[in-house]
Amino acid sequence: MLEQGTITIHTQNIFPIIKKSLYSDHEVFLRELVSNGVDAIQKLKMVGYAGETELGDFQPEINITIDKEKRTLSITDNGIGMTADEVKKYINQVAFSSAEEFIQKYQGGDQPLIGHFGLGFYSAFMVAQQVEIDTLSYKKDAEAVHWTCSGSPEFSLASSERSERGTTVILTLLEGEEEYLDPQRIRQLVKKYCDFMPVPIKLDGEVLNRQKAIWRESASNLTAEDYQEFYRYLYPFQEEPLLWVHLQTDYPFLLNGILYFPKLQPDIDVTRSQIKLFCNQVYVSDHCEEIIPRFLLPMRGVIDSPDIPLNVSRSALQMDRTVRRIGDFIAKKVGDRLQELYQNDFAQYTKIWGDLSLFVKYGCLNDEKFKKQVQDIIIYRTTAELSSPGAGDQKFHYTTLQDYLERAKDRHANRVFYATDEVAQATYIALHQNQGLEVLFLDSFIDTHFISYLEREYTDVKFTRVDADLDASLIDANKSAELIDPKTNKTRSELVQELFKQYLDKPKVTIRTESLSGSAPPAMILLPEALRRLRDMTALLQQQKAEFPEEHTLVVNMAHPLVENLVSLSQGGIIVQSSGDSPRQELMKNLCQHIYDLALMAQKGFDPESMKAFLDRASLVLTRLTTPGTI
Repeated sequence: MLEQGTITIHTQNIFPIIKKSLYSDHEVFLRELVSNGVDAIQKLKMVGYAGETELGDFQPEINITIDKEKRTLSITDNGIGMTADEVKKYINQVAFSSAEEFIQKYQGGDQPLIGHFGLGFYSAFMVAQQVEIDTLSYKKDAEAVHWTCSGSPEFSLASSERSERGTTVILTLLEGEEEYLDPQRIRQLVKKYCDFMPVPIKLDGEVLNRQKAIWRESASNLTAEDYQEFYRYLYPFQEEPLLWVHLQTDYPFLLNGILYFPKLQPDIDVTRSQIKLFCNQVYVSDHCEEIIPRFLLPMRGVIDSPDIPLNVSRSALQMDRTVRRIGDFIAKKVGDRLQELYQNDFAQYTKIWGDLSLFVKYGCLNDEKFKKQVQDIIIYRTTAELSSPGAGDQKFHYTTLQDYLERAKDRHANRVFYATDEVAQATYIALHQNQGLEVLFLDSFIDTHFISYLEREYTDVKFTRVDADLDASLIDANKSAELIDPKTNKTRSELVQELFKQYLDKPKVTIRTESLSGSAPPAMILLPEALRRLRDMTALLQQQKAEFPEEHTLVVNMAHPLVENLVSLSQGGIIVQSSGDSPRQELMKNLCQHIYDLALMAQKGFDPESMKAFLDRASLVLTRLTTPGTI
């Protein structure tokens, strides 16, 4: 060993660091000084409860005073006060926290102390050219003292004429910091940082802070209106919350809070937390992405914990194991609350499921523990008319996937038919319904990913969108095979395929003919499941609308009257390709295009030009088919 010694800290360098680098925002000085005042009051209560002083009719308060002429801002508390020796010990020694020493002496007290680092007081020098402390201790025969410092390592300590127990911190503000002489600015800062501190904070006799932190109360003492009123206070002009979760634990960490599921709006940024982070009722930040699991970031509310590791300026989180454990705890409590609602109030659960489902499904995709907790309470809107327990009279019916598969085992075992757009796919949905096939709705933007998750979880189940394929029960195979011309031995199927291939002239469209059951449309477009998913996923990654693919299958319904008319027209004369179409050929061409357009409209919207062409063709076809002598 070459040398061993003690690291030297140059005190003349510490103040510039505190003033310029320790705190990101100058305004937090008020939070730190008011917090010190609250700690002083809490300490007085602790020594009072210990029998070391008589509290009598103690009315704790902190008073803020502005003197614009003298350019001073004063913060006064009626707490424990300090002796000259305590000023020397706690003020003159930078980063020596009286809170730590006090906690050791009065273990078991129920008054939480805010300060721990011993640096908060020095934040005053960010805005003040001179800071004074005028204080009188609670101790018997204590003498008042006055401490003065102008932002250098030098200070003065003298006697004071103060006669009331407590402490006043007087700031003579720097040039350019005049905003803190504006009463409205002080009100704004108190509301932001000190609103829930458990001591009245006054300015000109007016109490500025709310004081009551309902998240520290027992959930059994709060009503639904209490939770809703608190949400309205935190987030004015917002819709009522869907649901709330009250968080309370003292092991393995101390944490209190209330989280709300908001009504989701298009402008919500799902990548940033809007939950307010507090430390012993002192506001720290509006964003705590490090604590909240990603899938719960859109939630709102309050989290308060002295065990969340903050940096010394209490302005930023430091990641460690505790933060991760808190995130796991929050996810579990959210899952518990969802389970409770599902079991006890299914009608309300289904009512808000449209918004809740995004949280739940995203959670399943990102958190294995959460997935196991909620996978049995994921519900889907269904076409089946179910009588859900407690659901009452509601527009939609809901089912779990397990119950769906149980009902379907005799009709289409291990196969799930689903729709992603109730309006656009209405024709396909109705076709399935008419044949007694139940359809689930997977119509939120996250379901593109969630279907893949379901297929990984249910490996023996096939998920088929209603417009991806036709179930055998939807097809009348006997009609499809009927012969039309005994001489050529052509079936209806072959004849219709020839007509559409000739008149549509779309080489990338596969023509398939079937006789569909029930009130099926004249034609349907099918997109293979794998191709459609690839298209949707590519569009999602590129953040653009998926283009309708040129390659697709057109299923022509030979049982439909329009197709039967087409067949009849083709049998009324020989179809030949010539330089000029006959009226009959022109009508068949328009009829083929019209049938194709009807199918296309169920898959994608038309631009104005395409819609006009469709309407013109429809008018022509109807006129020709209904007017005698036009063919």
